[in-house]
Amino acid sequence: MTEPQDTTEHPADQPADQPQPREPWDYPRHWIADVLASDGGVVHLRPIVPDDADRVVRFHGGLSERTRYMRYFGPTPTLPPREVARMTTVDYQTRVAIVAVLGGDIIAIGLYEGLGFDGRPESAEVAFVVADEHQGRGLGPILLEHLAGAAAENGFTRFEAEVLSENPNMVAVFRDAGYQLSRSFDGSTVHVEFLIDPTEALTSVRNARERASEARSVANLLRPSSVAVIGASTDPKKVGNALLANIIAGGFTGPVFPVNGPAPAEEADSDDGHQAGHGGRHGPGPARPTPAQRRAHPRPPSVRGIRAYRTVRDIPDPIDLAVVAVPAEIVGEVLDDCLVKGVRTLVVVSSGFGEAGMAGLESEHRLVEQVREHGMRLVGPNALGVANNDAGVALNATLAPRIPAAGRVGFFCQSGALGIAILDTAARRQIGLSTFVSAGNRADVSGNDLLQYWDTDTATDVVLLYLESFGNPRKFSRIARRVSRSKPIVAVKSGKGAMSPVRAARSAAASLDDQIAAMVLEQAGVIQVNTISELFDCATIFAYQPLPRGPRTRIIGNSSVLGSLAADTARSGGLEVTDTIDLGAGASEDQFETAVAEAMADETVDAVLVVFVPPVAVDADWHARALMAAANSQQPDQPKPIVSTFLAVEGIPPGLMKPGPNGLPEAGSIPSYGSPERAAVALSRAWQYARWRQRPESEVHRPVGTDPEAARADVREALADLVGDDTADVTVRHVLGHVQSAAILAHYGVAVVPFREVRTMHEASAAGHDLGFPVAVKATSEVWRGRLDREGARLDLPDATSVITAFTELTELTGDQVMHVQKMAPKGIGTVIGVRDDPSFGSLISFGLSGRTYELLGDHGYRAVPLTPLDAAELLDEPRSAPLLAGYGGEAPVDREALIDLLMRISTLVDDIPEVREVSCDPILVSPDGVAVLNAQITIGPVPTRADTGPRRLN
Repeated sequence: MTEPQDTTEHPADQPADQPQPREPWDYPRHWIADVLASDGGVVHLRPIVPDDADRVVRFHGGLSERTRYMRYFGPTPTLPPREVARMTTVDYQTRVAIVAVLGGDIIAIGLYEGLGFDGRPESAEVAFVVADEHQGRGLGPILLEHLAGAAAENGFTRFEAEVLSENPNMVAVFRDAGYQLSRSFDGSTVHVEFLIDPTEALTSVRNARERASEARSVANLLRPSSVAVIGASTDPKKVGNALLANIIAGGFTGPVFPVNGPAPAEEADSDDGHQAGHGGRHGPGPARPTPAQRRAHPRPPSVRGIRAYRTVRDIPDPIDLAVVAVPAEIVGEVLDDCLVKGVRTLVVVSSGFGEAGMAGLESEHRLVEQVREHGMRLVGPNALGVANNDAGVALNATLAPRIPAAGRVGFFCQSGALGIAILDTAARRQIGLSTFVSAGNRADVSGNDLLQYWDTDTATDVVLLYLESFGNPRKFSRIARRVSRSKPIVAVKSGKGAMSPVRAARSAAASLDDQIAAMVLEQAGVIQVNTISELFDCATIFAYQPLPRGPRTRIIGNSSVLGSLAADTARSGGLEVTDTIDLGAGASEDQFETAVAEAMADETVDAVLVVFVPPVAVDADWHARALMAAANSQQPDQPKPIVSTFLAVEGIPPGLMKPGPNGLPEAGSIPSYGSPERAAVALSRAWQYARWRQRPESEVHRPVGTDPEAARADVREALADLVGDDTADVTVRHVLGHVQSAAILAHYGVAVVPFREVRTMHEASAAGHDLGFPVAVKATSEVWRGRLDREGARLDLPDATSVITAFTELTELTGDQVMHVQKMAPKGIGTVIGVRDDPSFGSLISFGLSGRTYELLGDHGYRAVPLTPLDAAELLDEPRSAPLLAGYGGEAPVDREALIDLLMRISTLVDDIPEVREVSCDPILVSPDGVAVLNAQITIGPVPTRADTGPRRLN
C-alpha cells in the first residue's frame, strides 16, 4: 500500500501562518486503548508521537523485504530522517497515526491523511503495516477500526487506499472488517474506497471479532499447557503451598513448576501474600531482602517433591499460566520475570491492592498497565483462583480445599472469601462445574470475558454469576442478550456493602433500585436472584431438567398443606397451577408413579412439582424409584421439567440421580429442594426464562429518516461552547435550551410541536400569528411546568388579544422572563420518555405516564440502551398504569406503534451520540391518532467512559 501523499511541508519549514501540529502529548486520550488480537494476546494502541522516531526506525528495519515492498511499492530498505519525522509528527486531525505497541516496541503502524488538498475534504487515504512476526493476529482490522473512529471524530466519512494487485490480503482486510468496498483497477494497483460510518453489518463484524478474541484469551487462561506457582512454599500453612498442592491433587495434565523466590522462603511465603478474606492483612509487607539475607536463607531444591526454581525465568520450559502468591510489594518484581519469560496469563491471589486503600488501588492500576503492555491477561489481584474440570486439563489453581466434580455449569464470582463457600455449597448440592473463575478485584479479566468464553464453550450449558458491580454495563447487556438465547445466565447482584470502601466510593456501584435492575437484567434474558441459595436452586433445575414449554403446572404430593404452599408460590411466580393432587400421607410408591406418569403424559401439563415429605418413616428408596420411572415414561421429543421436595433434601438425592459415565448426576436427574416454596420459585424462574427464549428475536435497527452526523455536529458545537468549563471533566453537564434540544431531536425524526420562545408581548402576538391559532402560552421554569393545576399555562387561545393577556398574566404570576407560545396539539394522555445516566447500567431509557403523581409512585418502566422494537413494546407495558393506554374504561387505545417508533428514535440518538447524557420528553400526548411531543430538553457532557462505544477495546 502506498504511503499517503503529503503536500504539507515539514513543520520546521512551514510558514508561520500555517497550522502547526499540536504538542505530542496533546491528542485525544480516549484514542489510547488496550485491544485483543485474534490469538487472545493484548496489544496496546496509542497515537504516534515524535519520541517514537527511534522505535519507528527499529520497526522498519525489522520488516521483511516483501512486507516493505507491499507497503511502500518498492524495496525501501531504510527510512530517511525526513520521512521518519513526517511519520511521527502529525496534527491528530487531518493526519493521524496510531501505533500498536508490545513490550515497548512498535509492532504495527496505521495512519490516515486527509485528501482535502485534492478537493475531497470528506475523504482520507489510509495505510498500515504489521511486523512480519505479528501478521495473522488480526492487527490490520483493529488498526483500521481505530483509525476509522478517529477519522469520524475529525469529520471524515470515507477512506481510500491504493493496494498492489498482488496483495489481495490487504483488500480482504477491508472487506472482512465489514465495509462495503468500491474498487477500481489501474494496471498494477487497486484503488479501494469505502464509507467509514458505522453500519449494522460493520458493528456485527466488530462484535464477532471481539467475541472470538476474548473467548480465545480466556481459553489461554483456562486451558494452559504448563503452570508456574510463584511463591510456592514447603510450609503447608502457606498460600503458595496450598495452591501447589491443589494443582497437583487436581491432576493437572501439564507440567507444574514451583518458584520459591525472589524473597527468602520465610518472607516470600508470609501471610502478606494471603488473599484478603483468607487471613491476609492489608498493611505493608516485609522489606526486600538483602544479598546477605538471600545467602542465609537458601531456597529448597524442591517443593512437594517437585524441583523448585528461584525465578520463573530459570524454568527451562515455556510457561502459559503463572499463579502468583507473594506479597503485594514484590508482585512487580515477579511481573518483570514473567514478562521476560513470555508468560501468557497471570492469576494473582496476593492482596494489598485496590481493596486495601488508595495507594493499593494505584498499584493495581500500574500492575494492569504493565501486564497489558506486555500482551498478558490478569485474573485478580486478590483472587481465589481458576479451575477447569475438563479431563484434558484438570486444573484446580485455587485456594479452595474442595471444588465440585465435573459438570456443565460455569461459575464466575468476584469475592474470593465467598468463593470458597460457593464452591463448597455447589459440591454439597452436586452441581458439577465445567470451569470456575474468582476474579477478586477484577482489574482485568471480568465476567464479560467469561461470558464470551462460555458462549462458545461446548462443555458449559449454564452460567452462574456472583457480581458486585458491572464493569461495562452496556457490553454486559449486549453479550448477555446473545448468550441467553442458548444458555441460561443466573446472577446474584450484591449491593454496595459487599465492596471495599474505596471501590464503592469510586465506582458508585449498585446505585440502581432493585426493581429497575430486575427490569434491565430481564431485558437481557438474565435470571436475577437475591441470594446464593436461590442461585443454586436455579442452577439445579437448569442443569438437570428441560425448560417448560408453558406455565401449566400440576402439583402432586402427600400433604395438602405443603401442596397449597407450593401452589400459592407458583401462582405468584407466574405459573398456572392446573391441579393440586393430594395423594394422602400414606400414599404408596405405586400411587406416586401412576399420578406422576399421568401428568407427564397429559398434553395440558407443562411442568410437574412433586412434594414427598411423609409424616412417618417409610422406605424412601421405593418412592424414589417410582418417581424416576414415571419421569422416564414421558415422550423424549416433548420433555417436561419435574422438580421435587423429596424428604426436604437439597440437591440430587441418590435415588433421584441419573448417573452419567463418571457416576455423577447428568441431565434427567430430578432436583430436590428444602421446601415446596423453593421448588416452586425455581420452577417459576425456569418458566420466566423459557418465556423470554420463546419470544421472537428482535435486533437493534436504525429508524428511517435519521441524520446522526448533523446531530453529532450540533452536540459537538454545543460542547465547544462551554466557555470556562473543563470539557474533559466527565461531571460537567450542560442543559441545552428548548430550541436547541428540539433541533437535535429533529435530526432523528422526533418532531416537537412547533413553538416559539418569546420575551415580550409583541413577540408573543407575532408567534401566535406565525404558528396559527389556537395556541398555548406556557411558563418555562421547572417550578411551573407540569403542575396539575395548569396554572403555568393558558390553553386554546384563539387570537392575538388572548395571547397578549395570557403572556402578561403568566409573566406577573411566575416571574419567568421567557415564555413559550406553542401550537395546540390534539388531546391525549400525557406520557413521559426520559434517558438518564446510571453508574451500574449506563444509559437507561424510561417510560411512564406524565405527572407528579406517577413520578412520586415511581410508576415507570426502564430498559438499557439500545432498544430493540420488542424491548420498546415491552417497555410500554411495564408501568402499572399502562392499561390506561390500552383502552381502559372503554376509551379508544392509543397509537402504540407511534410510541414504539418514538422510543426507538430517542434510543438510537443516545446510542449514536454518547455525549447526550440525558433526555427528557415531558409531556408527550398520545392518542389513537399518534403522538405529540410538547416539551423536550437534552443534557450533554463529556463521555464518562467510552466502554462499548466506538472501536472495541478492553476496559
